Amino acid sequence: MQNDPLQLPLPFRHQPHFDARDFVAAESNREALVWLEAAPMAARWPEGRLALFGPAGCGKSHLLHIWAERSGAVLLSGPAVTDLADVPPDGLLAVDDTDAVGDETLLLHLLNTARDRGLRLLLSGRAAPSRWPVGLPDLSSRLRAITAVEIREPEDELLAALLMRLLADRQLAVTEAVQAWLLLRLPRSAAALREAVVRLDRESLASGTAITRALAARVLEDLAVAEPDEVSPTGSVPSSPGHGFL
Repeated sequence: MQNDPLQLPLPFRHQPHFDARDFVAAESNREALVWLEAAPMAARWPEGRLALFGPAGCGKSHLLHIWAERSGAVLLSGPAVTDLADVPPDGLLAVDDTDAVGDETLLLHLLNTARDRGLRLLLSGRAAPSRWPVGLPDLSSRLRAITAVEIREPEDELLAALLMRLLADRQLAVTEAVQAWLLLRLPRSAAALREAVVRLDRESLASGTAITRALAARVLEDLAVAEPDEVSPTGSVPSSPGHGFL
């Protein structure tokens, strides 16, 4: 017996993308945007260094990618940094998840090298650098001197606005009730919403059916968070705020 080709599992992997068009400005990230937009080439950052910090999914990685693309900065991933070979001789450097650099001595050398080369440096982490659990006194001193800007958890209105725009970009008709359910069940990040919309679009095209709650539950099972309270009978979605983009 052959499997129905429409029922075959598609080999999706949840990979984040960082398109500037998908970044929605809101109160939770307003201060970070002010710092990045007021000095796009980092010329006015204290000592040429700035750190963005906040919980997973708040948008700090997204902002680092946008800033690096627009400014021409070299972008490194903290967990992948094992030496200083990719640190540029001059210009701009962004290090995402800097608090995940595995070697304190290496991180200290990176900061010292950036200073010696006159690099403008943008970092990110879950907490402010002054709170990173490091043992080296010199490293602790340098981290405390870095200006840090917090990005808070995304607001419901921000996530609702982004979901609506992602659906509109693909010309997908999804009821407010299903949108409300998606916002309750998916991780609170732009990457998760984007991945969900891509899956729903592909499955709807493949099956020739509308995007319903049942379809979404099946296609997004591995992305969904723990079962929340039921959506209100009206299925209302928070209204979209006025917003801009970096």
